[in-house]
Amino acid sequence: MKGLASNRIGRISQSQTLEMANKANELKMKGVDVINLSIGQPDFETPHHIKKAAKAAIDENYTFYTPIAGFEELREAICLKLKSENNLNYSPSQVVVSNGAKQALANTLLSIINEGDQILVPAPYWVSYAQIDNLAHGENVFIDTTIENDFKVTPEQIEKAITPSTRAFLFSSPSNPAGSVYTRDELEAIARVLAKHEIFVISDEIYERINFVGKHESIAQFDFIKDHTIIINGMSKGYAMTGWRIGYLVAPQWIADSCRKLQGQYTSNACSISQKAAFAALTGEDTYTLGMNAAFHSRRDIVVEGLRAILGVKTNIPNGAFYIFPDVSTYYGKTDGKYTINNSNDMSLYLLEIAHVAIVPGSAFGNDNCIRLSFAASNRDLKKGIKRIRTALARLRQKDK
Repeated sequence: MKGLASNRIGRISQSQTLEMANKANELKMKGVDVINLSIGQPDFETPHHIKKAAKAAIDENYTFYTPIAGFEELREAICLKLKSENNLNYSPSQVVVSNGAKQALANTLLSIINEGDQILVPAPYWVSYAQIDNLAHGENVFIDTTIENDFKVTPEQIEKAITPSTRAFLFSSPSNPAGSVYTRDELEAIARVLAKHEIFVISDEIYERINFVGKHESIAQFDFIKDHTIIINGMSKGYAMTGWRIGYLVAPQWIADSCRKLQGQYTSNACSISQKAAFAALTGEDTYTLGMNAAFHSRRDIVVEGLRAILGVKTNIPNGAFYIFPDVSTYYGKTDGKYTINNSNDMSLYLLEIAHVAIVPGSAFGNDNCIRLSFAASNRDLKKGIKRIRTALARLRQKDK
């Protein structure tokens, strides 16, 4: 028997964020002092009351299968959250709880995309968007954005990219990797273009609670697009619950039903204990998570100030999430005599080997001029990491022709 993977495996690539994290860990195991700014994970512990609820769930024997879409009380809590925080009305039957927001996104794309359907994706984009769409046999249509426009796509760009094969528009706000946050007016203008062409909107709102400019705005708030909108969210980022693997989607009933049918065949339900923890997160006090947001805001300012002090580095100011996406292309074509920097992959490896700082190449997110840094790290590590980057970049000089 030939040892060949299926064609669908050939359609996807490894996650470069996880790959860089693994390389950083390998150096750490060799005793190298590596500052890891590559991973998209809050460096805070899960709040005590959430852990307490999980322990109680074990003691109370919540150890059996749950409904495929999740416990009814959890889905009701999600609907109450959407009403109280976002002024959105949904029923529990429109909610599907999954093993992380990534599975919620996969459920959605596999449920609505047929082979050859086009997905509009603003670039830069989260690394898994394109790969999950590839798995669904869709076609990615990337729309380039600029640092001058805060890496936001415009309605005009979307209108120009639409074809008869366009099925959906997939984006995030606040965004990974650029930290961009769309305003209400910007979202309404985009929604009107998409509604005119009856295109589905997949709105990734996983960073909703990490927002430095005020109230989160969801594109689902506009009645004329709501029936074509799927919200992706979860507990990982806003509640420091990455390992608990609880995400959810909220969608028109037929899409929710399709996602429930699909999930029932390949993972059944999300972890019962994690669901109980998620219920506690959504219904409990919020002081801890508000404190996390304030800490990320402060760290954002440290990183922006540090990067803007480095000659040749250009950056926007992220208004949400915990990433920054600086343009370092002015250093392309330069060398320190041993390493030559031609692209973001070269830059990432150079900074890891020379500065011992792990970041992610912008090519993973659809923009090779940039690199992504996570500021989900201590103030000390951030300052130390930026200093190391500045020192490493200062070693580079124009390559002799």
